[in-house]
Amino acid sequence: MTTTFITGANKGLGYETARRLIEQGHIVLLGARDASAGTAAAGKLGARFVQIDVTDDDSVAAAAANVEHHEGSIDVLINNAGIQGPAGDPSDLTGADVLSVLDVNVVGVVRATTAFLPLLRRSADPVIINVSSGMGLLEVTHDPSRVESTYLAPAYTSSKAALVMLTTQYAKALTGIRINAADPGYTATEFNGYSGPQTVTEGTDAIVALATEGRGHGSGRFVDRHGEITWS
Repeated sequence: MTTTFITGANKGLGYETARRLIEQGHIVLLGARDASAGTAAAGKLGARFVQIDVTDDDSVAAAAANVEHHEGSIDVLINNAGIQGPAGDPSDLTGADVLSVLDVNVVGVVRATTAFLPLLRRSADPVIINVSSGMGLLEVTHDPSRVESTYLAPAYTSSKAALVMLTTQYAKALTGIRINAADPGYTATEFNGYSGPQTVTEGTDAIVALATEGRGHGSGRFVDRHGEITWS
């Protein structure tokens, strides 16, 4: 069984991923920015709460130090924390709007990955999963049959496209670690006002599969609940 650290895990996809992994017997460290919400969520699940704000270097370093002190290592890092930012017409979009989204969805992944790499390298089978989105793919967002093509979220989609490339770059460089991205699909969560047609359990299928697939699988992949998809 693995020890898994999940960012942004007090609700939504992160919470459901934690629940499913714990149900399978894995150890889960539930990371969240809000201490009250994180403690409550961890208590319900039987996880250990670790406070982490992925936009704060000191907070991320403290979280990694906390895990090093208590567990000594982790096997899986799930970079799940994310925000949407402004949606709709981008005419009034500001640089600050975009920077705030990138700071969580992309730079936050870099911060957490760098901080937890030493702990991952102590694992016999280290894994990093970046929770991305089909909203970051050209093929998906240009396909009129896909709901993603009808939605305007310039900062969010840009951040998820950047996360796709970031994942491939890490996978090329860190050959001793299996690093992949997951597309949850359009899932009913608070993030989208519970408008998605998928259940939150269906939305975590790809994340859980990547976290539990074991040795011998590839790195640098993009996976949804139906299997591997192309980077386009």
